[in-house]
Amino acid sequence: MPNVYHFSSIKSNAMTIPTHAQQLLALLARTSFRLGQFKLSSGATSDYYIDCRTTTLHAEGGRLTGHAVLELLEENSIVAEAVGGLTLGADPIVSNVATASAWRAQSNPAAPLLHGFLVRKAEKDHGAGRRIEGFSRPGARVVIVDDVCTTGASTITAIEAASQAGMTVAAVVCIVERQEANGRPAVEFAAHGAPFLRLFTANEVRAEHLRQQKGEEPSAPAPKLHL
Repeated sequence: MPNVYHFSSIKSNAMTIPTHAQQLLALLARTSFRLGQFKLSSGATSDYYIDCRTTTLHAEGGRLTGHAVLELLEENSIVAEAVGGLTLGADPIVSNVATASAWRAQSNPAAPLLHGFLVRKAEKDHGAGRRIEGFSRPGARVVIVDDVCTTGASTITAIEAASQAGMTVAAVVCIVERQEANGRPAVEFAAHGAPFLRLFTANEVRAEHLRQQKGEEPSAPAPKLHL
């Protein structure tokens, strides 16, 4: 029977302050959030922009991303064998989550590894012509990840590719949810009942950015709703 990562086996350290997610939020707000006038990939305009890759490709940001996503999955009792998403935004998330699971296994040999896969935007026209690179096993339960969800288009592309490869989507995770353009209902529909989880809303990142700009002390984090 293949190894399956059951995230309820990960024990969080209640004495760790701040959490990986809180540290990640602070770094996102400092390095990835910008105010101004921006045109989004959806064609809409916005008064802010979040480029998660400047954080997920940051050495410490990558480490925090991996552990924060694992802990989010633990909180929601997600069982999976692999994590994957659409290139390019998902690439560092996938690598860091897979690596974080390997570090966890070092201290807990009973914990199986969480493998990674990447979804190409189009099949290769050479070699094996694969759409999915890395882990791919029909019947496997997998988690789809993305950096920022607005319309959900890139997330849905990854969900569809994983499903077409015979894998079962156990959950969907985004680092930042913009909460606009009907992204959440579109992703939830494509995921066929699998939970759509987020680490942060765009409003939370904006608030942390403004707090840092004012030099204020961080306030106690509000309880997260992953609905």
